[in-house]
Amino acid sequence: MGNPFCHIELQSNDPTKAKEFYKGMFDWGMEEMPMGETTYTMIQVGEGTGGGIMKNPVPNVPSHWLAYILVDDVAVSTDKAKSLGGNVLMDKTEIPNVGWFSVIQDPTGAAFGIWQQKPK
Repeated sequence: MGNPFCHIELQSNDPTKAKEFYKGMFDWGMEEMPMGETTYTMIQVGEGTGGGIMKNPVPNVPSHWLAYILVDDVAVSTDKAKSLGGNVLMDKTEIPNVGWFSVIQDPTGAAFGIWQQKPK
């Protein structure tokens, strides 16, 4: 299948409580990654698509899961989403030494992320 889901991210209003819950529920491994003034927690699930937990960056938005879809070029895919009636919630953003992402809202209101890995 082209463009598989590659990462699932929990944007939580209480990351500490969320990490305790999911670690207890599923015995997921968690690795803290400093990100400037905050921390990103990588979720290691063993096999399958992993993910992360972070502090919800949008005030007054409930905690939610955001699925990321792998693309070859975030800029091209972001433009394509716009041309198809999508709304760009966060334009192409770089995570240094890792890759790029955008967050899109489809014409029905559902949000998803797109991800492009940096070449190794």
